[in-house]
Order: sequence, then C-alpha cells, then structure tokens
Amino acid sequence: MTLALHYALRSDVGLLREGNEDSAYAGPHLLAIADGMGGHAAGEVASAVAISAIVPLDDRGLSDSHEMLDALAEVVAAARETLHEMSEADPATEGMGTTLTALLWSGAQVAICHIGDSRAYLLRDEDLYQITRDHTLIQSLVDEGRLSPAAAANHPQRSLIMRALQGSTDADPDLSMHTAELGDRYLLCSDGLTDVVTDEAVHQTLVSAQDPALAVEQLIDQAIKNGGPDNITCIVADVVDTVTGTVRPSHDRVLAGAAAHPDARTSLASHPIPPAGTRPDGEQASANGYRTRHAGDGAGAGAHEDSDFDAEDGGSRRRWPIVTTVLVVLVLLVGGGLLVGWRYIQGQYYVDADGGQVSIYRGVSQSIAWMHFSSVYKKTGIPFGEVPATLQLPTDSGTLAQAQQTVTTIQRTWDCKQDTTQQRAWQQRSLTYSSQLKAYDKLSSRARQRQHKPTAPGPEPTVPAYCAALLGVG
Repeated sequence: MTLALHYALRSDVGLLREGNEDSAYAGPHLLAIADGMGGHAAGEVASAVAISAIVPLDDRGLSDSHEMLDALAEVVAAARETLHEMSEADPATEGMGTTLTALLWSGAQVAICHIGDSRAYLLRDEDLYQITRDHTLIQSLVDEGRLSPAAAANHPQRSLIMRALQGSTDADPDLSMHTAELGDRYLLCSDGLTDVVTDEAVHQTLVSAQDPALAVEQLIDQAIKNGGPDNITCIVADVVDTVTGTVRPSHDRVLAGAAAHPDARTSLASHPIPPAGTRPDGEQASANGYRTRHAGDGAGAGAHEDSDFDAEDGGSRRRWPIVTTVLVVLVLLVGGGLLVGWRYIQGQYYVDADGGQVSIYRGVSQSIAWMHFSSVYKKTGIPFGEVPATLQLPTDSGTLAQAQQTVTTIQRTWDCKQDTTQQRAWQQRSLTYSSQLKAYDKLSSRARQRQHKPTAPGPEPTVPAYCAALLGVG
C-alpha cells in the first residue's frame, strides 16, 4: 500500500478586508498555510515570504523523520532572516509577521510545523482532532485552567498571538511527527474560518462532504455566511491509496492568496536591496539611485563656467535662489501638511447609516470648515433599525479593524434577534402542538380516523450562547 494525498485549496478575501493577507500552498508532499499581519502590504509580504521559503521542500524527497523536521526548522529560520532584512530595508514593514502551519509528507510519515493561530485538524473514523495548539494568550489561559473553552471561543482577545514568525524575534515553531492512515482527512485553515465557524460545524462538513473541493467550498461559504470579517483560507486533503484506491492522488501544485499575487512576487523579487557604495567603474551610487561623478573626473569645465556666471551678475543671482528656496520650503511645508492630513483622514474609518442600512465609511465623521471628508467604504446590508440601542451612530473615527469589529457586533446582534425570534415562534408552535396532540389523544378511534393527527413543529432552532450577553438576557 502506497499512501498519497487528494487535496483542494481555496482562499477568499472575506467580506470586510481590503486585501488577502493569507498565503497557502498545496502540493503532492507539502501542505502549508500562513496568515500575515502587520497592516498595509506588510502582512501580505510576510505570509508570501513564509510560503515561498517552504515550497521548495515539496521537491526535496525527504524520507527520514529527523531530516524532515530539521528541514522545516531551517526553512522557518531562513524566512525569519528574510523578514528581518526586509524590515531593516523598509521601516514601513517593521513589525510584520505571519503564522505558519505546514504538513510535510513522506508516505505515512507527516512532519508538522506550526507557529501562530492557524490550525491543522485530523478527521479519523469520523472523529475530529485539532493537532496543533494555538499560540495565543487565550489558549494559554485555557491551558492554565483560568478560562473555559466555551468562554475562550467568544473572547474579544482570542486572536492576540503570543508567538509568530517575525523578523524582530527568534522563530520558535512547534515541530512534531505524526503517522497518517488510509482514509484520514486533514484540514489546514486560517483563523478566518475558526473565528466564525464552530468546531461542530467544521466536523459535520468534513464528515458529510465527499470530495475535498466540496468540503473547502462549504467551509468558506459558512464563514462568509457568518459575517466573513477576515480572510478565509482552507486546505482539505484526503489520504488515499495509489494502488487500490478509487480516488486518484493530486499532482497539481497550487498557490493561493498573497503568495500568488503579482505584488507580493514583485516585493520578493526586488529583495535584497543593494546598499549604496562605490562601484568598480569609478562611479558612485547615490542614495536616490542615480550615479554621480567624483570631482576632478572631467567636471572641472562645468564648475568653472558656473563660477563665471555668478561673478558677472555681481551676486544678484545668489540672492534669488535664497528667496526661491524659502518659497519652495513654505510650499512644501503647506503641501506636506495637507498630504499628512489627507493620509490621516484616509486612514480613518467609522460606522454610520447609509440609505437605511449600516455601512462602513472611510474618513472622519466630523465636518471640517463645513466640508465633509468621508465616503462609503462598504455597505453591510444590515438594516439601520437593527443597530443596538446602546450603540450611537455615527461611531467615533478609528481604524478599519475597529469599524469591522463594530459591524461584526451589530451583525451578531441582528442574527441573535432573528434566532431568538425563530426559537420563540417554535416554542409557541410546540405549545400549540402539545395541546392539539392531547385533544387528539382523547378522541375515540373512529373520530381519529376522520381527523388528521397534529404535525410536530420540527427540531428546535438553536441560539448561540453569546446571544444572551449581546441581547442583555439573563
């Protein structure tokens, strides 16, 4: 028996994110997923660096468990060094980092590499196991017994990562070996799935969906249905027999998310940036990338002409550059101030109503000199009337993440109201059914033949546990 993988990979930007900071790869011997962080394009670059560093292991043909683990550790260290060099070259990317969860295969042997809060699951004999441990503050509190798993599932700080792949800190991934079995199904996913889809729902989908591609599609659709506040990336892989199995193993090498985006590839291709310094041809590279000649290598004539030109004007031309320079500096200061102010405004977001529905606005909610500096960034489809009474719109301007969190709270409150209404309606139908059933049971056999038996109301709709807190119900 020879084991191989039949897999599917998909990544979705979600409903609220501007871009996709997830990166992922699926190949015959390697499955890997990375969730970048750092803002702007930094998160995208960080996840792309991690995936680009690890992809070559798919072709290494490693079979010894020690070699497999060592190779994973070396790749993580190399990615960390690249992130460090990039952040030093571009201060705007300082602090960027990424999660990384990867499975490296050789027959039944699986080397696991994990850092951050992306996850790997195993479905075996219809039982679901999480085979990685989240490197988050909330998970550490659960491990110490200071927080229950139920409370951790909806804790507002559940995404606070304690360990990640960053250029500013030493990379310390969890490395372990695992033995696969025929019929196993593996799931690798970013927290864009697990933050909004319960383990129970994930379990049911992995059991019911026959094909990995269908499972991936259904999981992402569930995350989107539940609000899709983050990027969502999933890899589902089945362990199959290449000799006797009815399902053929996959051979495609698939990149997804930021790692497949041209911008990330360009950033990686242009690194490292060569430092300024003297070139062999006697020319020097200036800080702005242009070449400037040394004094004395043919520049003497030009310098002499400039001196004669100034002397002929009796110094009048030396005063005009001073005035011009002052004016230019003033223009630059004013223009720079306006540019900084505009960039600040464009980096602000708030939540307000637009056409009867809740929307995220880009800009500031306050008017400046009777002028408004904001525009609709994203419509949510949530009716304005569903905004909780405790929330005043428009909200204060803040980061996009804060605006998205506000929308997520409104969405969940709205969903909870609908779920509660459906549950109450079911309870009323259940009471009516019970009374009708009692009356039916009291009828004689002949009378029952002339009357239909009452129809049961069906299963009771469920209301998530967090709804009680959102709706203020004890």
